[in-house]
Amino acid sequence: MKIGELARRSGLSAHTLRYYERIGLLPYADRDRSGQRDYDAAILTWIEFLGRLKTTGMPISQMLRYAALRAEGDVTGPARRQMLEEHRERVRAHVAELQACLLVLDTKIAGYPGGIKETKDHDASPGRRRKPLRARAEGALTD
Repeated sequence: MKIGELARRSGLSAHTLRYYERIGLLPYADRDRSGQRDYDAAILTWIEFLGRLKTTGMPISQMLRYAALRAEGDVTGPARRQMLEEHRERVRAHVAELQACLLVLDTKIAGYPGGIKETKDHDASPGRRRKPLRARAEGALTD
């Protein structure tokens, strides 16, 4: 498939795909007779996996290391597995941290009377005036 089709199907821009190829995240594409990139559809699975690594916060340098190991073949399986296991632990720690933050937010929200609807109604009432931003910034934060 041509780079435009790959961009459409992967959700990445053609520029990003060329960049990923140039730095080594994507293997070099075969070229057709006119010199245009011609990708195999199997590349979509690899691109999706790279997207997952990116979403979970893996730095591009680690993604490049993983891609280089992958290119070396099955002999690097144990090293790739170790990389993913270490990354999984970082992701689990981050998820736990986010869950703790979510609990704090839920507790804070539950402490407000009437929930979301009453708060929106109160904010919309014509008699309510807010202090100017400068005055609020100078005052002590109570929330």
